[in-house]
Amino acid sequence: MGKESFGQKLFKMFGMQQADAAPQVELLVPVTGTVVALKDVEDEAFSSEALGKGCAINPTVGEVYAPCDGVISVAPDTKHAVGITADNGAEVLVHVGMNTVELKGKGYEMLVKEDQRIKKGDLLMKFDIEIIKAAGLSVLTPVVVNNADDYTSFEVLPEIGASVTHGEKLIQASK
Repeated sequence: MGKESFGQKLFKMFGMQQADAAPQVELLVPVTGTVVALKDVEDEAFSSEALGKGCAINPTVGEVYAPCDGVISVAPDTKHAVGITADNGAEVLVHVGMNTVELKGKGYEMLVKEDQRIKKGDLLMKFDIEIIKAAGLSVLTPVVVNNADDYTSFEVLPEIGASVTHGEKLIQASK
């Protein structure tokens, strides 16, 4: 290890602990597919960032995995979305498809329930891409941080148009 800074020596000398660096948020890709800019989502609530910042993913696999450790805060009966209150403070929404609430759960299987503790990488839901498309609906899946304004820096890591696989880094933010 390198030499200690003067500040580190002072903290040790007086038995104090240094404050941790600004809280970091790291979210993993919840859905395998292609990254799409949020501004290109055909739903103004998402494209205007009224629901938060993030991106969308055009899924190639009908599975949603936990992007972080936390607790399920929203698991509607229509099974088309899942909300997570992350241990790191982020409020995350994964919304599978546009106007898919109309399907009333058809083509979806929710594997978690509200107030359930989850770990990053846990399988949260399954969905049938073909059933959604056959109903004339988009499968485009926004992944947003509802409280993104609480962070001083916020970055979607993969480039728009990149292919991503669940478990890769998606979003990084800090307070």
